[in-house]
Amino acid sequence: MIVIGLMSGTSADGVDAAVVDIVGTGHRLGIKLLGHYGRSYPPQLRQRILQAAERGTVAEICHLHTVLGEVFGKTVLATIKQCGVPPKQVKLIGSHGQTVHHLPDPITERGVGRIRSTFQIGNPAVIAERTGIPTVSDFRARDMAAGGEGAPLVPYTHFLVFRQKTAVRWVVNLGGIANVTTLPHGEELAAVQAFDTGPCNMLLDALVTLHTQGQMTMDRGGRLAQRGTVHSGLLRWLLAHPYLQRHPPKSTGRELFGEAYVQKVLAQARRRHLSLNDLLATGCQFIARTIRDAQHWINTVPGDVVCGGGGVRNAYLMAELQQIFAPIPVRTMDECGSSSQAFEAEAFAVLAYQTVHGVCANVPSVTGAKHPVILGSVTPGSQGFSKIWDK
Repeated sequence: MIVIGLMSGTSADGVDAAVVDIVGTGHRLGIKLLGHYGRSYPPQLRQRILQAAERGTVAEICHLHTVLGEVFGKTVLATIKQCGVPPKQVKLIGSHGQTVHHLPDPITERGVGRIRSTFQIGNPAVIAERTGIPTVSDFRARDMAAGGEGAPLVPYTHFLVFRQKTAVRWVVNLGGIANVTTLPHGEELAAVQAFDTGPCNMLLDALVTLHTQGQMTMDRGGRLAQRGTVHSGLLRWLLAHPYLQRHPPKSTGRELFGEAYVQKVLAQARRRHLSLNDLLATGCQFIARTIRDAQHWINTVPGDVVCGGGGVRNAYLMAELQQIFAPIPVRTMDECGSSSQAFEAEAFAVLAYQTVHGVCANVPSVTGAKHPVILGSVTPGSQGFSKIWDK
């Protein structure tokens, strides 16, 4: 089955689409990336998404839900054209959506109990209507209903693609939020451990955006950080954040590390008279330290560390990781035969495939769910469900 996966992460800088050929049953799949296409959000739309995630009104979120459905639908059609895949061969879409709020810490509601919640927008009905292709969405909700945090979900595909027979491997996603997946050697999905380690690109991007008053939105390639010096006092302050002391399972997002947090970081930097370069250098070492410190919870030393996500293009951040893990090799997914940029979109293609095949694809040892569940909701395409199984 050829499936298109869509992913828009915490950084809210655009949507990635991956065209994936998947074959197999159960937890033994052959997964081949056929093509990848990325679409950046226009600056105004990105700003609206970020504002909605921080303090959006019901009306704005309602509207953006459909706006992003249109964007995702157009992205699918552009991906099919760009990658040269015959449209009739694409049987399924897996859309993660754009997270606007994620509340993994239980809130006690009278008469209901302890509730976790999460919300992703990008209307799947619009995607299915514009493309005619059945669409799987809302992947996180069922895991939360089963008592889990609904995140991270990509470690399932890490297990399928990157596990080794004789050595422990860590897979690190350097996205808006950083997370670590530990893959034990062998075939035990239940032994996989993973969790969000803390902020990553969303912190660095926000520091650049706010410090330059919007004239720049990222430290491209890590070039500014390379000119800076790490400030030990600010680093200690960053490492004292309570989230970093929490025991997994744990996941996080803008609710903890959004604009209010970044303003506090900038205030600390101003007190210390730090330049933007010094601030970014310190931020990169902070991210590297939070990833290495995952050993506190995992109690395994990896044979190697494989990194994906947009952060692999930050040369300074990658150098910090290589130095902090030395002599353990740190390499990119691209060096291991996969795609750093496309992998998360690829993962949601895999999860959608498992949904329509009735296979549980959450990992309770990661999310804290009481039991495995089938993820996602299916919106039929123009031919109902028949397109999925048509040859």
